Amino acid sequence: MRLALREVLLAFRRAPLLAVLGVITIAFSLFAFGLFGLVAINIRSALRDIEDRVEIRAFLVDGARDAQVEELIRGIVNFPEVADVGYVSPDSALQRARAELDEFRDVMEGTFLPGSVELRLKEGFRDPDRVQQLSRKLETFAVVDEVRYGREWVEKLYRIRNIAGLAGSVLGAVFAMVAIIIIGSTIRMAILARTREIEIMRLVGATNWFVRLPYLLDGTIKGLLGGALAVLMAWGTATMVSRNLMATTFFTGEQVMLGVLAGGMLGLVGSWLSVGRHLRQVWREP
Repeated sequence: MRLALREVLLAFRRAPLLAVLGVITIAFSLFAFGLFGLVAINIRSALRDIEDRVEIRAFLVDGARDAQVEELIRGIVNFPEVADVGYVSPDSALQRARAELDEFRDVMEGTFLPGSVELRLKEGFRDPDRVQQLSRKLETFAVVDEVRYGREWVEKLYRIRNIAGLAGSVLGAVFAMVAIIIIGSTIRMAILARTREIEIMRLVGATNWFVRLPYLLDGTIKGLLGGALAVLMAWGTATMVSRNLMATTFFTGEQVMLGVLAGGMLGLVGSWLSVGRHLRQVWREP
């Protein structure tokens, strides 16, 4: 391992420009991956904020007694899907409508609105099927006259979330493959530049692992450096967007560390694939 690290340092000293270009190339490929990750995180955050607004409203029959309302609320609280439940009296409903629809304030004078019970759902229970099942449960209560939850809106929100998740997985895999290919290409250039040296090492009895290890370390180190540089570039971009366009969410500390480690892992994988293929060409193995 010590000899392999020395070889990596010597390679950096021999061709510093090539090493720096390799790190920068890897950084830009990971930067593109990081930007996509930021977009995905902010889209997910926005969708989560919208999902928090998913609620079910159960309108009560005229003349519903307080005891019936309390019994309904006690029953709803026991539902595992429900995060919060609240009662809106007819007077409160009318005041809310007047505040939200100020232009129709005169029309609403003397208008009667039914009381209702509003339910907010826990995360993981906001998909259309679960919302519909819960609304059917509410309809079984005698004091409930009608249940509304914006079915079309919930279904569209769920479709958007699924599409965003699928697109995120596909594009993330594509960017990861691009990073591996770029890292492999930089390692290939290093191997081609040292073809004669590798042939001499083989003639004097060097094992396959001994020859491969410096290139694996080289790819891993470049991946780590490229990952760190990509994180800095992504942070600078997110800061500019937050200051000039809109507030954005950046990676957490754990995600930053995972991003840098992912750069090292991609560097290792790209080096492993490239070394195995191109060393066989150098050694002319069958």
